[in-house]
Amino acid sequence: MGALITFEREGRICTLTLNRPEVLNALNHDVFAELRQAIESIKEAGDDIGCVILCGAGKAFSAGHDLNDIAGGEELEHADFEASTLEALASLPMPVIARVHGYCFTGALELALAADLIFIDDRTKLADTHSKWGLTPVWGMTQRLPRRVGLAKAKDMMFSSRTIEAVEALEIGLADRVFTAESLVEETRAYAELVTENSAESHRVCKQILENSDGLRIHEGLDLEYTVSPGACADMEERVARFTAKSKKKTA
Repeated sequence: MGALITFEREGRICTLTLNRPEVLNALNHDVFAELRQAIESIKEAGDDIGCVILCGAGKAFSAGHDLNDIAGGEELEHADFEASTLEALASLPMPVIARVHGYCFTGALELALAADLIFIDDRTKLADTHSKWGLTPVWGMTQRLPRRVGLAKAKDMMFSSRTIEAVEALEIGLADRVFTAESLVEETRAYAELVTENSAESHRVCKQILENSDGLRIHEGLDLEYTVSPGACADMEERVARFTAKSKKKTA
C-alpha cells in the first residue's frame, strides 16, 4: 500500500491506518484512492482475513475532510468515488472495527460510520460539522448516522455541529465501546481476536442479511432470513466436534 494508508496483517486480523499524522489524518482524494486499493486487497484475501481494524496514526483518528480539498473543488469532483469507497468498506464480508481516538469530525465520522463497530477512547471527540461550513453530506451521513443514534439525535448533531464526547457517544449509541486512551489499542485487538475465532461464513451471512433487510418490515426481514440463511455453515461439524471432544476430556 502507499504511504497514506498503511496495511498490516497479523494472523487473520488486518489493520488499516490513515497515515497523514502531520495534518491529523485529514481526508483527501489520494487517501481514498489508497483506501479503495486496500479494500480490494482485503476482498481478494477472502476468509484469510477475519476482521479489519481501521484507525489513524498520531494524535487523532481523523480531523475530517481536508478543507483544502473542499476549497479547491475536490468535494464535488470526487464525491461519488469517496461515497462508493465507504460503501465498499461497509460491504466487506468480515467485521470491520473503527478504532477511533482524538478527533473524529464530519467526513471522518462518515468513514467511521461505514464500519460495523466503533470503539473509542475516553478522550475522543466526535462531531458532524457540515452545517458549520455551509456543506451538505455526500458520503452517507444522513443515512448512517440516524441508523446508529436515531433520527432526533442525528438532527441534534447535524443542526448544532456540537462536539460529542465519549460518555455521551456511548449513551446514544454512536460508540459501541469506550476504553481508556492507554488500553484502546490492546482492547480492540483482543476483541478482534475474539471475532476471528468464530466462523467467517457465519459473519459473512449475518452481515449480508442485516444489510439487505435494513428498512424492511419484520415479516419481510424474517422471510429473507429464512431464504438466505443456510442454518449450518461449512465449518459447523468441525466446530461442534472440537467442542464435544473437549467436553469428553473434561468429564473423563
